[in-house]
Order: sequence, then C-alpha cells, then structure tokens
Amino acid sequence: MEKRVTQRIKTISEFHRLRGLPKPENPLISVVDFSKLQRPLNIHETSWVLDFYQISIKRGMNFKMKYGQQDYDFDEGVMFFLAPNQVFSIEHTADSPMKQSGYMLLLHPDFFWNTSLAKSISQYEFFDYTVNEALFLSEKEEIILNGIIANIEQEYHANIDKFSQNIIISHIETLLNYAERFYERQFITRKINNHVILSRLEDVLKNYFRKDDLITKGLPSVQFVADELNVSPNYLSRLLKTLTGQSTQQFIHDKLIEKAKEKLSTTSLTISEIAYQLGFEHPQSFNKLFKSKTQYSPLAFRQTFN
Repeated sequence: MEKRVTQRIKTISEFHRLRGLPKPENPLISVVDFSKLQRPLNIHETSWVLDFYQISIKRGMNFKMKYGQQDYDFDEGVMFFLAPNQVFSIEHTADSPMKQSGYMLLLHPDFFWNTSLAKSISQYEFFDYTVNEALFLSEKEEIILNGIIANIEQEYHANIDKFSQNIIISHIETLLNYAERFYERQFITRKINNHVILSRLEDVLKNYFRKDDLITKGLPSVQFVADELNVSPNYLSRLLKTLTGQSTQQFIHDKLIEKAKEKLSTTSLTISEIAYQLGFEHPQSFNKLFKSKTQYSPLAFRQTFN
C-alpha cells in the first residue's frame, strides 16, 4: 500500500471549496449538511489535517476513519470530535453511493479567541488524540443535540450584532457539556468494551510486575499505562473513576499492594528487600503507602500469618 499524502486544510472556506459547498456565510464557523458533501477524488490517497475543530453527528456511515495511529470505533457511535492539527484518514467500506445524513459543526479557534470557551475547550477529553471511541446517541439525546445545532445555525444566519458571538459560544458550550454527559453514560452502558480495557490494564500491570521492572524503572506512571492501552491519561482516569471509583494512580497502588501482600505472606524477604523489589528507594515510603491502604504496617500484616 502506497503511503498517503497529508493535506492540511487551513480555513473553513477551503473546506467548503474542497467538498463542493457554497462559500460559508461566516469564515470562522459553519454548520454543514453531510448529505450535500462531495467526496474528494483523492480521498483514499490522502490523510487530512484541519486547522479548526470539527464536531460531527452522522448517520449511514459506510467508511472507516483512522485517527492518529488507530481506527476510530464507529461500531455503535455516531458522534465524533476532531481537534486542530490532528491527522486522520478515511476509507470507504462500500461501493454503493453514500446515503449519509447528519451535520458537522466547523469551528475555527479564532472565533472564540479570548472567550470562556478558549480556556475550557481543552478540558473536554473527547478531543484528545488518543480517544478513539465515537459517541453513541439515543434518539432523545440526538434530538437534544440537533436542537442546539439548529440554534447555532439560526443565530449565525441572522443579522450579526454585538450579542451574536456570545450567544453562539453559549450554545457551543451547552453542546459540549451535553456530549460530556452522554460520554459519561456511555462509560457505564458499554460495559463489555470498557471491561476489555480493564482486563488489558490488569495484564499490563501484571507483566510489568512480573518482569521486575519495578526495580529498574520504579512504579509505572499513569502516562506509561495509558500509552500501553492506546488511550489518553484523562480518558483512562475517567473510565476507572466511573467503573471502579478509583483514579488510575489509586488503581496502580492497589495492584502494587496486592503484590506486596503476596511477598509478605509467601516469602521470607525482609521488609526492606520487599520495598526495594517493589521500586521504593526508602522502606519508609513503602510502609506509609501499605499502611494507608491496609491499616496495617507491612510487619504487622506479615505477623497475622504466623
């Protein structure tokens, strides 16, 4: 397979020209009807980079999208999010013409520069490069979001006045807050998929402990674990908080304590030796963590087995 050429789309106006759309009414924001898009001739040979945000709800998808270095999961999802400077590519999976419907909101950062949204948009984890799960929407949820998009479109189609920008930004923030709520619901309802991540996390930590990486590298960081699972640290932490009530760091510590209990109950190693094998430079640090998790000192825990 030939390497794809990467094409950067710098402006929303350029996007409109590329996809056969009329010039946007506002060069910094546009709501696009998916059914009116033309497919670029070079779509299969090109990777794309946008200089603006894209928020999409789409029905009738017959394509796969690679986002960053991995496939975007559309198995159940219909809503997805792209941030500026992120590489993606599209591969259509059906020969028949696309019967797609829905919309995409194109939003240039200059539109909300020096506003509350400029400060908060980076906090929405679904824009993270390594989040690759589309958002499934119930019919009721989709109606809510479609209504917000209609309000945005109506506002920038109307006569622009000094209130227009703030009103549109308020609608966008509402849209993103609803999306965050619906992702939270998805964490709970898509238990099978999320339990796969939990299972893989267990395997990552078991392998790390088994290879004695604790001695040479110390306790695995949240970033390391997230990289191994191909998700963002924020995504992983939020998932674990929803499913287990723990942060990633707390989860790692609990697995470490399980390993410590095993060594304390099945070996004759000293407390200092166990602390060293578990990646602690100082036994006091190990003692403090162990007691905070079990209410016992390591020595007192070992004595319960005698």
